[in-house]
Amino acid sequence: MSESTPAVSLGSLLGWLRGRTSCLWHLEARLKGARLEGRSQFLGRPIISVAPNSTMTLGAGLRCYSAVRANPLACFQPCVLRTMLPGASLTLDRNVGLSGAVLCAAKGISVGEGTIFGSGAMVMDNDFHVPGDNWGWDSDLSRHPAAMAEIIIGRGVFVGARAMILKGVKIGDRAVIGAGAVVTRDVPPEHFAVGNPARILPPKPLQPFDDAPTAP
Repeated sequence: MSESTPAVSLGSLLGWLRGRTSCLWHLEARLKGARLEGRSQFLGRPIISVAPNSTMTLGAGLRCYSAVRANPLACFQPCVLRTMLPGASLTLDRNVGLSGAVLCAAKGISVGEGTIFGSGAMVMDNDFHVPGDNWGWDSDLSRHPAAMAEIIIGRGVFVGARAMILKGVKIGDRAVIGAGAVVTRDVPPEHFAVGNPARILPPKPLQPFDDAPTAP
């Protein structure tokens, strides 16, 4: 059994303190208008914004990690959970896990039970800006409904670090989104999405395990 060093002891103490502040960020989320359906864990302070007349529902068992050391890859930013317009909805089912992830809903984002997001993953159901007059950009999405489309992510999905899921995408149960993938089209259940733009790969069949010696 390895000996505990002062650095390890200090790290354990700081980790314990981060855990104790979870109730503060839980309370802040409620005060900002989010509906929390059960006990959740917040490591580090997330950025939460709920637009008037929109809904944000966070299921029981949520793990929302925003502290730098809360993930083996580190979190280079806090989790960001936003609804941007009246009528928008952001719904996370039970036992969803987020590490420095960004979910911005101008229309609707729903995430199924047990889905987890790697460090820095992003889910955005809108374009944020559309071309405006005089070579400018218009950020008032309420005037541009075509710039928004609902995202539906199924149950038990794994979204790799730095992946991006863009507007209008539907991802089936148990799909895997590779690290750094940019997903612009639907991903069927149990399929893989890898690359930029993401290619859809079929499930890999399980190989039978046989520990018997191979004949020469």
